[in-house]
Amino acid sequence: MWRSWLVNALTTYRHRYPEETTTIEAMMEFIMDEPGCFDRATIKGHLTGSAWLVDPSHQSVLLTHHRKLNRWLQLGGHADGEGNLLAVALTEAREESGIDHVVPISAEIFDVDIHPIPARGQDPEHLHYDVRFLVQAMHTQHVVSEESHDLAWVHADAIDTYTTEPSMQRMSMKWRHLLGSSHV
Repeated sequence: MWRSWLVNALTTYRHRYPEETTTIEAMMEFIMDEPGCFDRATIKGHLTGSAWLVDPSHQSVLLTHHRKLNRWLQLGGHADGEGNLLAVALTEAREESGIDHVVPISAEIFDVDIHPIPARGQDPEHLHYDVRFLVQAMHTQHVVSEESHDLAWVHADAIDTYTTEPSMQRMSMKWRHLLGSSHV
């Protein structure tokens, strides 16, 4: 069921962002060809769910200074067998921020990215097929979890001061576009 939903959602996403077709098609191929796509034990890679978590005013996003990767990123994590990646994104947002009340702004996919994760301990280098959703926190009080060095609410215009990674810049651009068009 979730594979079909995800492929349909990615098809809709491709219509909105045709410039991302190469990444979208690679993700769709992985979903259709890999029986364990939702399972972190799948060595070559697995699906993850992330949240671009905005504050109640929609002016700032909560970024995590990720402990293992030592970079500022959006909140998110492994599906661990769960096919509902929006639910994964919401759970990860709650767990990594300590904010108990987060809600999806939309069930549509906000962004997708395929990126390598370096080898660590027993885990070899692998790919994360990350599906990202636009999510809102109902308040801004947060708690830094064990997975982070720090958390920061970052204004839409200040993302560049935290990261210049292409996928983060792409999400920032999409978010600023939505802010400018009053769709959030």
